[in-house]
Amino acid sequence: MTGSPLTTNWNLGTHGDDVYGLLMAAHEGLSEADSARLNVRLILLLMNHIGDRTTLEAALAVARANGSEPERAE
Repeated sequence: MTGSPLTTNWNLGTHGDDVYGLLMAAHEGLSEADSARLNVRLILLLMNHIGDRTTLEAALAVARANGSEPERAE
């Protein structure tokens, strides 16, 4: 396989704000500890859904290196 299996370009189309709103609503009213637990559960669910170790390793490396958001197409 050539290149990274990880999509880092903006991939949410016009729904980015809606998806962000869903994430924020899921955290509403939670304590900091409960919010952190929700994040961990969500991350593990999404990692399981992806299921590809190479993609997950790439995602972790990108997140740790710069924490940047996906690039949005102008």
